[in-house]
Amino acid sequence: MAYNEKLTNKIREALAHLPKVEEKRMFRGVTFMVNDKMCISAGDDKIMCRIDPAVHEEAIKRKGCETVKMKGREYKGYVYVQEGGIKTKKDLDYWIGLALDFNKLAKSSKKTKR
Repeated sequence: MAYNEKLTNKIREALAHLPKVEEKRMFRGVTFMVNDKMCISAGDDKIMCRIDPAVHEEAIKRKGCETVKMKGREYKGYVYVQEGGIKTKKDLDYWIGLALDFNKLAKSSKKTKR
């Protein structure tokens, strides 16, 4: 499973202050779960962020950003950001901020015991 350790470490450091962060291997990389909800993933040359669908159209105007597409379907509220679009700490902070803002509103897909 290929992933970018440099990007992964930057995300790990940016989320270190949060109390409930879990790392899982998925989406061909490392996904950071915040409060039991998928938040941000580090892949080989890009990150994937789960953001508020209401800001999706504005977000994809930024450099290196595109809508996540799987099996021919576009997923509004999920974006890929190429490594070239997150060259500075300020760039990464922007994306992490969007993902964390939506994380507060997002529903957990964690299975509950009956």
